[in-house]
Amino acid sequence: MERMPFQRELGTIIQASAIPPAAPGAASWQQGLPTLRGSLVTLRELRVTDAESLLAAVSTQDVARFISPPPNTTAGFKKFIAWAHRERARGRYVCFAVAARGDDQAIGLFQFRSLEPDFGNSEWGFALAAEYWGMGLFVDAARLAIDFALDVLGAHRLEARAALNNFRGNVALRKVGATHEGGLRRSLLRNGEFLDQALWTIVADEWPRERAVEAPRMVH
Repeated sequence: MERMPFQRELGTIIQASAIPPAAPGAASWQQGLPTLRGSLVTLRELRVTDAESLLAAVSTQDVARFISPPPNTTAGFKKFIAWAHRERARGRYVCFAVAARGDDQAIGLFQFRSLEPDFGNSEWGFALAAEYWGMGLFVDAARLAIDFALDVLGAHRLEARAALNNFRGNVALRKVGATHEGGLRRSLLRNGEFLDQALWTIVADEWPRERAVEAPRMVH
């Protein structure tokens, strides 16, 4: 995930119970995200109590080196989680916590940001604790998240960005079925340096063909 949608001006920390409800007539996911279960992971709604484990998961050097700086305190993550809930209720943003099957602790994030009304063209990103790399959790989680974006959010096109020297991130995007569409020169500022990024896309009418040979996943 190249960009964390966190802003220092997010404001006062609020508990989930204080989050304003979605507007009347809003889609069901705006009221609260469903729980998605794969063979290795569970994707679920973020909770304020996830702040500490998320800080530990995405603040390590291995994870954070190719993303814009995440919150650096538990309080900062609580603000981010409250912001994510508000944006979800408004129909503009979706962020799932990732947990390994059989363990409810949040070990990463999958997010979708609408680039136009109704998520038709959306940007997606992810972060996963380094100790879970190379175990198949990313691919399992990505397929669940992409299915949700295409089938529930109604996305037509999904865009992801990865720094060119982020070898692991680019391999992961190719493995999950994304297409390398081009390069974005000097598009990510990290540690005072502008990095080139690769643009990866998934288009809705190509996705079933990309995953036709894979085992089916259960979504609850």
